[in-house]
Amino acid sequence: MTNSTRQLLADAAARGADYLEALDARPVFPREADIARLRDALEGDMPDKPAPDAEVLAFLDEFGAPATVASAGGRYFGFVTGGTLPASLAAHILASAWDQNSFSYISSPAAALFGDTSLRWL
Repeated sequence: MTNSTRQLLADAAARGADYLEALDARPVFPREADIARLRDALEGDMPDKPAPDAEVLAFLDEFGAPATVASAGGRYFGFVTGGTLPASLAAHILASAWDQNSFSYISSPAAALFGDTSLRWL
């Protein structure tokens, strides 16, 4: 893993933790101004070239995070979304890094075995 990848993932984890820690101080549903700010930021044409990874992450955090519904917080009573527990969030990050095609045992023995076990437990 390159140092820049490690830094990017650490930045993402820090931004995610900051987001979760601030949920109680923000409205459950985003303010119209935050939604409009994201909409305006997305109005331009598709870029001609890729942006640096850190810039993409910063954009998502700066414009996307304020426009989200705080469904991970304890004050959310909308749909049955479920709250993000630290262990499930960490497992999601790890599973995303693994990037498995989990449709069968041949493409990912680990995913198939985890799936079989969860079905058996249910």
